[in-house]
Order: sequence, then C-alpha cells, then structure tokens
Amino acid sequence: QVQLVESGGGLAQAGESLRLSCVASGLIFRINDMGWYRQAPGKQRESVAVITSGGRTNYADSVKGRFTISRDNAKNTVSLQMHSLKPEDTAVYYCNGDLSTYNSGRDRYWGQGTQVTVSS
Repeated sequence: QVQLVESGGGLAQAGESLRLSCVASGLIFRINDMGWYRQAPGKQRESVAVITSGGRTNYADSVKGRFTISRDNAKNTVSLQMHSLKPEDTAVYYCNGDLSTYNSGRDRYWGQGTQVTVSS
C-alpha cells in the first residue's frame, strides 16, 4: 500500500520560515512528478510547487522567490522550504506524487495534509 506522509507543519509568525517534508512508501519503483498543494478554508485546492523527476520546478506566482521545492530520490522524499511566510499562506498543505508501483501501475497519490498557520 502506497502512502505519502507529510510532516513539518505548524504555527509561524509572518516573516518566519517553515519546512515541510513528505515521504513516500510502499511498492514504488518510480517516482515521477511530486508536488505540494494547499487548501485554505472556503477555497479550492491549488498547486504551490511541483518538481519533475528530472528536477525541473514550477511555482505558483504567489510563492515564487519565497518557497523552494526539492526532492531526494534515494529517500523518496520531497520537501518544501517556506520563507517570508505571510498570513495568506495559511492552509492545509498536501503532498502529491505521481508514482509507479509494482502492484497498482501508475497513479497519483495524496498525503493526509499538514496544517500551516501564519499569524500576523
């Protein structure tokens, strides 16, 4: 069974930094794109940052220059370093992975989410 487990959320003040991490486990033989999404109360889930298997990155305009996504293929992890946090960054952050598995083929998987709250 494939699982994505996030960690690192919490409470921060505006201007501070947080780092989110996500570990993928299970019968995985290839991790394709991985990304971070977020959903604020009353809003739709949105893409924050995506990183391809080759290391190419793409960011939402609202986080460019403040957030950095990275991955460690050997450890099946993806991280999101967040600097200069703003109250509008408050949301539940979800890890997403496009994974190829031995028993279920290729599919997209979601983590359970981690809360990030930024106070002004």
